[in-house]
Amino acid sequence: MKVLVTGASGFIGQALCQHLASLGHDVVATVRKPSAMAHERVLLAGDTAAWQQALQGCDSVLHLAGRAHVMREQASDPLEAFREANVQPSLALAELAAQAGVRRFVFVSSIKVNGEQTAPGACFSAQDAPLASDPYALSKWEAEQGLQRLAKASGMELVVVRPPLVYGPGVKGNFAQMLRWVRLGLPLPLGAVHNQRSMVALDNLVSFLTLCAQAELSPGAGGEVFLVSDGVAVSTTELLRKIALAYGRQLWLLPVPPSWLRLAASAAGQGPAVDRLLGSLVVNDQPARQRLGWQPPVSMDEQLQRMARAAPV
Repeated sequence: MKVLVTGASGFIGQALCQHLASLGHDVVATVRKPSAMAHERVLLAGDTAAWQQALQGCDSVLHLAGRAHVMREQASDPLEAFREANVQPSLALAELAAQAGVRRFVFVSSIKVNGEQTAPGACFSAQDAPLASDPYALSKWEAEQGLQRLAKASGMELVVVRPPLVYGPGVKGNFAQMLRWVRLGLPLPLGAVHNQRSMVALDNLVSFLTLCAQAELSPGAGGEVFLVSDGVAVSTTELLRKIALAYGRQLWLLPVPPSWLRLAASAAGQGPAVDRLLGSLVVNDQPARQRLGWQPPVSMDEQLQRMARAAPV
């Protein structure tokens, strides 16, 4: 299989390209600026001729590139900034891919299209009405809609994947913050958090995306939207304990009631950040498993152990 991967130098993209190459696939790894990746192609948005050349002979496209959630937004119009990075380039690439005869286009979206949290005992599914609530999530939803229309008109198969939090070697964001907490060994007031959160190990997401890119191995994926996860949901308390165990660190958790934490966070203007620690977000990934026969190749404990070996805290 010949496959073009955008965002090839990113957290997910690097692991995905390495995995595809290890399986013997011909990988066209595209980046926006030079990196340390082997056989990369630096392609700029708007360079139609270069993209057309890169797409020649490709069976699939795995589209990961885009503007991710920004913690300290500086754009005067965040929604327009996200649209310029996530919507317009996605549709332009898909149109060129369809013209080049690419059979399958895999778009990596976000679980934030479904919403920010699930109620106790509930879970998100691919059939739920979208509840995108911030500029990033809205841009992903708009890209999905545009790609669906383009796929219907062109006949190119579209697969949309909405992962929850992805963790693995080199992870950033909230998960990296948890790793820092464990490294510091300070008492954490998170010993009484009983939420449930779905996550997906980097190795598991790479496995799933690789399957989706291979139309002959996943004929049931075309035209579908999939939620994907490790298959188990854990509380923030459980996650911190698993991280400490994998990294061989002492963990001090204080059983502070979540209501107290929310009150303190609200007073400090940190409500949304604490909501991500205390709230639940569970996904139903059974359609991905049943329709495609996919199973996660690693458990959460195994992925955490691999992270610890790669970069001990």
